[in-house]
Amino acid sequence: MTKATPQQQGYFFPAEWHPHSATWLSWPHKEASWPGKIHAIYAPYAQFIKILSANERVCINVADEQMEKFATTILQQEAVDLSMIDFFHHPTNDAWCRDHGPAFLLHRTQQKKTIVDWNYNAWGNKYPPYDLDDVIPTRIAEKLGLPVFYPGIVMEGGSVDFNDAGTLITSTACLLNPNRNPHLSQKDIENYLHKYYGVEQILWVDEGIVGDDTDGHIDDTVRFVNTDTVVTVVEENKNDENYTLLQHNLKQLQQMRLLNGKQLNIVELPMPLPVIYESQRLPASYANFYIANKAVIVPTYRNKNDDKALSILSQLFPNREVIGIDSTDIIWGLGSWHCLSQQEPAI
Repeated sequence: MTKATPQQQGYFFPAEWHPHSATWLSWPHKEASWPGKIHAIYAPYAQFIKILSANERVCINVADEQMEKFATTILQQEAVDLSMIDFFHHPTNDAWCRDHGPAFLLHRTQQKKTIVDWNYNAWGNKYPPYDLDDVIPTRIAEKLGLPVFYPGIVMEGGSVDFNDAGTLITSTACLLNPNRNPHLSQKDIENYLHKYYGVEQILWVDEGIVGDDTDGHIDDTVRFVNTDTVVTVVEENKNDENYTLLQHNLKQLQQMRLLNGKQLNIVELPMPLPVIYESQRLPASYANFYIANKAVIVPTYRNKNDDKALSILSQLFPNREVIGIDSTDIIWGLGSWHCLSQQEPAI
């Protein structure tokens, strides 16, 4: 007898603004992810944890006692309240917990949650090994005593976003890339998204931004900020290589309708000026913000558009403090605050 899917059992993936019981992180330690620069990321990373831990627990995967001790020292330097931090000795290959961490689902009518453990292949086998990352959701489920579902296909948390009203948005650039699930059609993938995230509607945009090694994660381009509103990044400079890609996404969003038949309320968010390091265009985007219990933490880039982006997001989140943290060094790892974190919703 086959096990009923999360959707059949009454589970759904709540939007990020749903109250959190914790945020999960995997402590950064892979020098190859920030070549020549990993030392520079710890201060902003600890600032991120300090803001989170003011209003929710922060659960951090570390390899062992030694890494825990190092992390504790860094956090103490930023005056983080260590009573809000829980360390788990779960070794990882890398730090991108949005993609290798657990997908927590809540039950619609009962006080319970579950975890979905998708397969993980480091964005199309780009950065082996990833064996430790691939088992993180199950290790966390074992520690928390939660049941686990195994869809058996590759999926990453940064490739999907949710509106808390039955809709998921994603990109064809990522989910239909043959380096993920070459045996599945778009309809097959939609079927998995319905069954394992408990959603009723899938919306698709086509493009990701230049420099994004995930092949177009949605958390760099389009994000829900409430049930019927998205922010989408746009490039103002017509000569920039992102301009046409992002205009294409914008036109697609304008054609979409939600389950209730309404058009999306679309708010345009500027792109930062190009962030270049060692001749490489980095995937800097203000859309890679993280919605915490009392704050929205936004990557900034020492850039003239930083204040504009923070102002737009402040108007969209009137009940949360919108805080920018300099991500100029973090983005050298090709991701920012949303990529690094995974929310655990409160029951």
